Amino acid sequence: MIAPGVFVTGTDTGAGKTTASVALLHALRARGLRAVGMKPLASGCTRDARGQWRNDDALALQAASDPRPEYDDVNPFALPLAIAPEFAAREAGIEVTMAPIVAAHARLAARAEFVLVEGVGGWLAPLTATLDQVDLVRALDLPVLLVVGMRLGCLNHARLSARAIAADGARLAGWIASEVDPDMDCRDENFDALCGRLPAPCLGRLRWSPGREPAAMAAEVYTAKLMPG
Repeated sequence: MIAPGVFVTGTDTGAGKTTASVALLHALRARGLRAVGMKPLASGCTRDARGQWRNDDALALQAASDPRPEYDDVNPFALPLAIAPEFAAREAGIEVTMAPIVAAHARLAARAEFVLVEGVGGWLAPLTATLDQVDLVRALDLPVLLVVGMRLGCLNHARLSARAIAADGARLAGWIASEVDPDMDCRDENFDALCGRLPAPCLGRLRWSPGREPAAMAAEVYTAKLMPG
């Protein structure tokens, strides 16, 4: 039986997907669940002390997980260059395929009660020349959670993303507001507008607060609607 889970996408690169994902993992763990995170593809990696490619977002998900998974299961494809995965894989001479991702997800699901999978960039950012993120969502049979970067343009970006997710046949389980611009005008008005216009419930609002401990953000997100039954 596959563990419940969710696929986290964003309105764009820098919307706060990893911050929201880490907060969700801590919130799930606070409910007593074994919850682990996964970043199937990660662009922008550096070598660790053993010479292995590692990505900061994937490491953050690994650190927020319990039980703590192997890095290679969290991030099957670690791509050195900080560019779109399709191009980063090409530059690295790596062929990205679905099978290793599905296998890694199965190993994580065997040990956990919830597997959170973080995508790349926004919903329509391709994985490869022939694979889109919806292909991964279908392969893993996951609902989608949209992280909305709260900044100028977020109304358009969020509504377009929600429509694209629905048009691809995926289920939008909810969305999280991620305050990424401390100087945003009409922040509350934009948030209220999104609450009234997005076709899924708001599952949290992450306030602008750089340097905050990840566990402290758990109180700002809600997990009940992500659980089955």
